[in-house]
Amino acid sequence: MWRRDLTIRILRTLVFMQSEETTTAAERAVAEHIVGVGPWEGPWPEDERYDPELLERGDRRNVLDRYRYWTMEAIVADLDSRRHPFHVAIENWQHDLNIGTVVRTANAFNAAAVHIIGRRRWNRRGAMVTDRYLHVHHHPDVESFAAWAREEGLTVLGVDLFPDSVPLETYDLPERCVLVFGQEGPGLSPEAVEAAESTLSIEQFGSTRSMNAASAAAIAMHAWVRRWAFGQRV
Repeated sequence: MWRRDLTIRILRTLVFMQSEETTTAAERAVAEHIVGVGPWEGPWPEDERYDPELLERGDRRNVLDRYRYWTMEAIVADLDSRRHPFHVAIENWQHDLNIGTVVRTANAFNAAAVHIIGRRRWNRRGAMVTDRYLHVHHHPDVESFAAWAREEGLTVLGVDLFPDSVPLETYDLPERCVLVFGQEGPGLSPEAVEAAESTLSIEQFGSTRSMNAASAAAIAMHAWVRRWAFGQRV
């Protein structure tokens, strides 16, 4: 017992002696991981894309380095000049928490636009304000969304796990299309399945019946990027 007590006292002493050094290291680590940049150093650029307020105070936004100090409008304009021609649609009947994450991924892959089907208000928490750099449209129901897609000449493709779904891994995605995702749990609505030219599934090899909706959306979007941004045919 006395050996155990001695060991505990020694450990407490070591922790106390190292506490100041550990705290300093932790603070230094936090400081080194601050997102963004501080105020602009040197003469200010004359390019109108730069935001005077950001130049003065610094830019802590979650944007690529090439967009540091740019106005939001300038960033959107640059993204518009090279957006990919695929769209993303999300059904929003139950205020799904996944929607924000799907929107953030659509921003990362520079989708042409995101479409919210159902409720106009959606949970933006997971989007991390990336929706500001996207074109987000609302459709009150699947019928109005499908009509819009037809007018735009876009192929509607649902993504869900059904017995008759076509494997995404072997499907040749069209360049101009809209990938439709359902709610977490119920998945695609019957109306969305009816509106889709095909419903695609993602092959799984574990025990779970289905994966998270936001994860499935990321995989599907990346499949499009591999096919059309990198030219990788199935």
